[in-house]
Amino acid sequence: MSIVSQAFSYINKSWMHTPEALAKHFIAYNAKFLGSTEVDQPKGTEVVRDAVRKLKFQRHIKKSEGQKIPKVELQISIYGVKILDPKSKDVQHNCQLHRISFCADDKTDKRIFTFICKDSESNKHLCYVFDSEKCAEEITLTIGQAFDLAYKKFLESGGKDVETRKQIGSLQKRIQELETENSELKKQLRVLEEQLLTAQVSPGGRSSKAPTDIFDMVPFSPVAPLVPVPASSASPPPPPARPADIRKDLFGAEPFDPFICGAADFPPDIQSRLDEMQEGFKMGLTVEGAVFSLDPLDGHC
Repeated sequence: MSIVSQAFSYINKSWMHTPEALAKHFIAYNAKFLGSTEVDQPKGTEVVRDAVRKLKFQRHIKKSEGQKIPKVELQISIYGVKILDPKSKDVQHNCQLHRISFCADDKTDKRIFTFICKDSESNKHLCYVFDSEKCAEEITLTIGQAFDLAYKKFLESGGKDVETRKQIGSLQKRIQELETENSELKKQLRVLEEQLLTAQVSPGGRSSKAPTDIFDMVPFSPVAPLVPVPASSASPPPPPARPADIRKDLFGAEPFDPFICGAADFPPDIQSRLDEMQEGFKMGLTVEGAVFSLDPLDGHC
């Protein structure tokens, strides 16, 4: 059963794009960004209705002051919904799909759509509201399809590798701890060397005669400079080559990596991030078509 919950007229609708378009590329839409506001629930028609009314009111005030509604470009893929400046392509917001819990468009105004996303830093639920060129329903369905594909790919590839990723994360954390410990030991060694050199210098500024052994030889000192040994002419063995037969998923792509990182580049908090991702996908995405406002339409903001 699909993780995406659909409602109203979407029940019998099919997805609009091919899986390859969202898995290997992205679908772009142009829209006006009314803004975002914090909400107290991750889902609900009433929740987004209040947010839309609030942001519309704020936009009217700014419009009366001569401020224009900023235009943005939405890039939707299985890795999330990016909100970019259409000219500079600078990313203003990057909403990961497993953090999006509710998505809806206004049935009385084909331009307005919104989604609720959990902020990655504050963990607050934010409602984003947009004014599109009469394609709000299409954008909503595209986000729903991307979420559905991302969840399936997470189960097929990322979900299977959870334990391996956790082990790699633990090993990387241990490596960081050892590197920190090694750095501290080096600092202590330098301090000891400086103290030893200071102790060998007489109070008058001359170096005291180093003690000798029974053969009148200066005994070995760990602080004596080491003579570099010439490197062997034999070159070191090359690193193991990456297997040519990388496992492909059902779309012909490499296994889905929700963190978009290298083959061995996993953050130390991999376990908490995987748990958070699984929790987000488990909550699912509710896609609805609703009436946001019963008030007369006001010239599209």
